Amino acid sequence: THLDSPVHFAQGRRSVDQIPVSELIGPAVVVDISDASRRDRDYQLTVEDLERWEARHGRIPRGAVVLVRTGWGNYWPDKRTYLGTDKPGDTANLHFPGISEAAAGWLVRERAPRGVGIDTASIDHGPSKLFRAHQVFCAADVYALENVANLDQLPPTGATLIALPMKIAGGTGAPARLIALLPEGGVPK
Repeated sequence: THLDSPVHFAQGRRSVDQIPVSELIGPAVVVDISDASRRDRDYQLTVEDLERWEARHGRIPRGAVVLVRTGWGNYWPDKRTYLGTDKPGDTANLHFPGISEAAAGWLVRERAPRGVGIDTASIDHGPSKLFRAHQVFCAADVYALENVANLDQLPPTGATLIALPMKIAGGTGAPARLIALLPEGGVPK
């Protein structure tokens, strides 16, 4: 798991060491798009997915960490299945789900998350060449968590996420360890 700081795609935004600890702790919401992702390896989270999630679970709170469960975490460490290719340096054949530009924009404008996360190698889907989700979130000073494990162990709402990135001065990204506190006071395995 790693954290992309906003400066990763937006000059003048915060680096890893500039993100306050208070923003690395927050309410987690888990949006499950695993069914759609099984049908389409390059599926992208949509605004409609977010609206359906809210119809079932309530409004995404301001300052939440929005986690997208694609089911791709189940494929790790099989690179061919997880990434779409197992050839080193082969970026032309990456295939995995991500977050659409429209969904990223809606989240930033309408819900103001402090962070987003996903159980794939990138918040942008595998074939992306322009990395629009990165651009939208980073420009809004929202950090991204990628390769998030065990999202199947979290409820849609009620958990608190604690992201612990390595504090790298000026870092555009850093390895991170994530901890979730469950509503019942426990932690996932």
